[in-house]
Amino acid sequence: MSQRETWATRTGFILAAVGSAVGLGNIWRFPFVTSEGGGAAFLLIYLLFILLIGFPAILVEFVIGRKTKLNPVGALRELGGGAWKYVGYIFFVTAFVILSYYSVIAGWFVRYSLIGVTDGYDDAMAQYEDQAAEQETIPADILFDTVATGLDSMVFHAIFMAVTVGIVALGVRRGIEAAVKLMVPALIILLIGLAVWAATLPEAAAGYQYYLSPNFGEIVANWDELLPAAAGQAFFTLSLGMGVMIVYASYLGEDRNLAKDGGIIVTLDTGIAFIVGLIVFPILLTATPDPDGELLIESPIGAIFVAVGDAFSTVPAGTVLGVLFFGVVALAALSSAISLLEFVVAYLIDEHGVQRKVAALGAGGAIFLLGLPVTYDLVFLELLDYFADSVLLLLGATILVIFVGWIIPEVAKDELSKGIGPLGSSGEAWIWAVRIPIVIVLLVSLALGVMDYASFLTGDFADWISANL
Repeated sequence: MSQRETWATRTGFILAAVGSAVGLGNIWRFPFVTSEGGGAAFLLIYLLFILLIGFPAILVEFVIGRKTKLNPVGALRELGGGAWKYVGYIFFVTAFVILSYYSVIAGWFVRYSLIGVTDGYDDAMAQYEDQAAEQETIPADILFDTVATGLDSMVFHAIFMAVTVGIVALGVRRGIEAAVKLMVPALIILLIGLAVWAATLPEAAAGYQYYLSPNFGEIVANWDELLPAAAGQAFFTLSLGMGVMIVYASYLGEDRNLAKDGGIIVTLDTGIAFIVGLIVFPILLTATPDPDGELLIESPIGAIFVAVGDAFSTVPAGTVLGVLFFGVVALAALSSAISLLEFVVAYLIDEHGVQRKVAALGAGGAIFLLGLPVTYDLVFLELLDYFADSVLLLLGATILVIFVGWIIPEVAKDELSKGIGPLGSSGEAWIWAVRIPIVIVLLVSLALGVMDYASFLTGDFADWISANL
């Protein structure tokens, strides 16, 4: 087996980890789960999860990855032995499933960016005015339907996966690190610029009110729905519970301060998610104003495309801004997709000795095929996304914190101390936080998530099956 690759610089690792975290989870998924959770009520619970659960949990993945220099399957086999050697496959399945539909959604953003370049959003919407009038909807809804399913969706799914495969095939330094050093800083600059522009929109104040002023009564009334949704989003957006951070940490040297790097990554990721809310909610409420300050988007999955696309068809310089916005999201999606495919490729290299280029092409092709049903009907997107978010991510995170907190606590503390020095009482505090409160919160969230997913399977998905089969 060839010598394992490493990051060329600390900045490369941090930007790669941030790039993995900052993707569709922050820009597509965060706004719609926030809107489903009631805006600021969800935001508050989400931020608490990031602070109290996310940071300790990212250290859990870091110590496993750097200690073993392996992918999650090999890492758990080496550190745990016995039945633990089979547990790592959960993370393999998680990364595989998420990237399959992630690539489809990323393709939508690429397509929307190109629509701005070729047609302009006002002309694109105008093509569907008569059809929209017949269906009693808005042109933006019909445009989204044409992009989200069918041949268009399939083609751009293929294009996005091909680009992702190409970057991962080049390797850690020449491919992943080189790409993220360009993409992540550009992403941050563009998002800040868009947030400044969003502040000038007519309903910016209403958007901020919805996003930043929590209703504590709503939190108390809906805690059983908010808790698993916020937990799943926190782990989704930090790329936790899917094994990606184990893989990225496996390329680190022992002189790195994992706590410092983890703090920077969590802060940057959360800050970017927060900025995205400052962009999206003023746009959503400007596009769909309501006297009660509620969002009038029927489909959360398509909320950004429908409302933002509609807004860009009417505002000054909307075409330029739209191309920038959708292009930024596609860029962010690419940085996350790279990390997910790298996990699968690292497994094939570590465990089966497959050459990197062959592994990238084979894995990318299989993931593309799994995502094809999503291009046919969006119910399959819900099927895969809810399964990944409500079950797989929380299950994976729970397994890892139990493993580190109860199976290898001394190994974990020793590994964390490298690059930092003696941990003293802070090391014990971290382990006990992982052992009890984090495990309890994750188990409760997982139980609620499983019930939510079962409800979806017996409800919306069962209805779709009866109507289409």
